Amino acid sequence: MTQDAPKPAKRSAIDRFLNIVEKGGNALPHPVTLFAIMAVAVVVLSWIASQFSLAVAHPVSGEEIRPVNLMTVEGLHRIMDGLITNFTGFAPLGTVLVALIGIGVAEHSGLIGAALRLLVLSAPRRLLTFVVVFAGIMSNMAAEIGYVLLVPLSGLIFIAAGRHPILGMAAAFAGVSGGYSANLLLGTIDPLLAGLSQEAARIIDPDYTVNPAANWWFMIASTPLIALLGTVVTEKVVAKRFPAPPESAGDGEQIDRMHPEEKRGLLFAALATLALTALVLLGTVPADGFLRGPDGDLLKSPFLRGVVALIFTYGVVTGIAYGIGARTIRSDADVIRGMSKSMETLATYLVLTFFAAQFVAFFNWTQLGLIFAVEGATFLKAVDLPAVPLFIAFILLTALANLFMGSASAKWALMAPVFVPMFMLLGYSPELTQIGYRIGDSVTNIISPMMSYFALIIAFLQRYEPKAGIGTVVATMLPYSIAFLIGWTVLFTIWMLAGWPIGPDAPLNYIPAG
Repeated sequence: MTQDAPKPAKRSAIDRFLNIVEKGGNALPHPVTLFAIMAVAVVVLSWIASQFSLAVAHPVSGEEIRPVNLMTVEGLHRIMDGLITNFTGFAPLGTVLVALIGIGVAEHSGLIGAALRLLVLSAPRRLLTFVVVFAGIMSNMAAEIGYVLLVPLSGLIFIAAGRHPILGMAAAFAGVSGGYSANLLLGTIDPLLAGLSQEAARIIDPDYTVNPAANWWFMIASTPLIALLGTVVTEKVVAKRFPAPPESAGDGEQIDRMHPEEKRGLLFAALATLALTALVLLGTVPADGFLRGPDGDLLKSPFLRGVVALIFTYGVVTGIAYGIGARTIRSDADVIRGMSKSMETLATYLVLTFFAAQFVAFFNWTQLGLIFAVEGATFLKAVDLPAVPLFIAFILLTALANLFMGSASAKWALMAPVFVPMFMLLGYSPELTQIGYRIGDSVTNIISPMMSYFALIIAFLQRYEPKAGIGTVVATMLPYSIAFLIGWTVLFTIWMLAGWPIGPDAPLNYIPAG
């Protein structure tokens, strides 16, 4: 006699919702394929649009704008001639490569990992949660280091403090991924998004420049806010679900303390940072500083235009200094190895960039972006939606899109050519639109199965909760997502109403030249 198979456990509403999200996201092609399809679709759409009497007046010159058909002999020639230059001239490409070369030295030498461990290990118990969230926020400037190092490390830290390890990992994950667009420092994502925003802004204004530090002031103000919100959610909400560590937690595991070599390396890196910072201050503080513009202007100076160069320099110099002190760098070959290793991770990005560059170029050539932007702006003006509700709707739209497409750069490459020009025509700067996008993109990272490190987080949780799955992660992280969305939107609203600049040379409003 055979036993009846046990009935499957009834799935909760959130599990059913997540299944829909997961299936929808998995149904999308790879981002590379998506951009290739979009590039072809733009060419076809240009032919369709050219068959109709579509025309708008250019918002600045008043010139009549009509769709440009790329499905012609001339269009084919233009595509063939521009295939290489579209790629090599794509604004984000060079900035990301240069910044990552510098960050690669700091990461390969062990500087970033040692600095994070020191920050977390030295935190007083009463500030432990705040420090973990803060460290997560700061780590996102160095890509995956926060996911692969800080999240599991925080679990061990909380075990040592007599608390549930998942509580520590949740706090770290909230900072690393949910606080992706907050930081006291600039990272590789800043020049990448700024480059995409600049490409989109030039649909309206061919000379418009978006500097990589365009959102810096807002990012700095966001850092303590997100760290505080993450701490409150951890202690008041998530801690109730994980009140005590499991009996098996920590078996055979221990936290590596700082070795003398690492401490010496950090000392060398600190001295190098002080020396570089003193040099930068010498070039920017005096009215005739060598990093200021010809007329002493700091907002339009080599200092701000060279933010990527500064990221590169700090990464290389401090990374080498740490490596010499910690004896992880013994020759120039070790430095080159660190630079090369960071490039190895960019293979997929380079392929993605090639097709993204073609899509953006084709979209610009057809003038469809400008036409859509003018028509969209006309509609929004007719609706007469105030600035705050308009941007809240944009933030929510981005947050929803992030559930199905995890890549921040891929989403912005698709959204920027439409929304940046549209908001410019309504009088809002590309920098303001970009920060609205970044808020929406960040807050749902931690509940999106499409986020590239989501599976890794599940694996970390399963070390302590073997039955943990997608629902476990989302149920744990959803309170952070809601708190971050509300808190960040409130800060954004206050910032807009106060009229504060969101970064150096980054106003809230767009005023056409002339």
